[in-house]
Amino acid sequence: MSKPSGTQILRVELMGIEPLIWRRLRVPDGLAFKSLHGVLQVAMGWQNCHLHEFRVGATLIGMTDQPELELAEDVEAEGQWTVAQLLAAHVEEFEYVYDFGDDWRHRIVLEPAARARVAGSSVLCLAGEGACPPEEVGGASGYAQFVEALADPAHVLHQSMADWVGEVWDIRGFDLNRVNRELRAMIARPRDRRRGGP
Repeated sequence: MSKPSGTQILRVELMGIEPLIWRRLRVPDGLAFKSLHGVLQVAMGWQNCHLHEFRVGATLIGMTDQPELELAEDVEAEGQWTVAQLLAAHVEEFEYVYDFGDDWRHRIVLEPAARARVAGSSVLCLAGEGACPPEEVGGASGYAQFVEALADPAHVLHQSMADWVGEVWDIRGFDLNRVNRELRAMIARPRDRRRGGP
């Protein structure tokens, strides 16, 4: 197998809902899964207020730095895994699970680096479609009911769902520029702290 090229392309798909919500990301080979979690949160549009884990085949990779969590003994530390290790193990796809109650499962496929279309080695969202479901919507089944209710003013839950979401909600809404601004800001924050910034 050839050596890692420095960056990889990940296609991320939110499973179990229609229409498909997906993102294509360029990430450095050396990106640790702990940082990948942050990238996925921003790119998808989640609010990072629930637990998460990665599943690579039978291997669970998670938040072992949280002593208050009751984790299975075989969970490996997400800070110790990188994208490059997936390449070395010939992994072509894996799973990211966010919010163990709503159980949002994301299928992540490693795509050929040639699909990047944009040169560079930093984290970048290259493309995507669909708005992220609201937090606490109730997983795939709750999301389907939410979408149905919002689309039909005569639906018994229409007004309560509209009040709950608190704003106009567009199922197709995805702002590539906003996502990349937020990714740049997220990556810059640790650098600012090292320099003595806020």
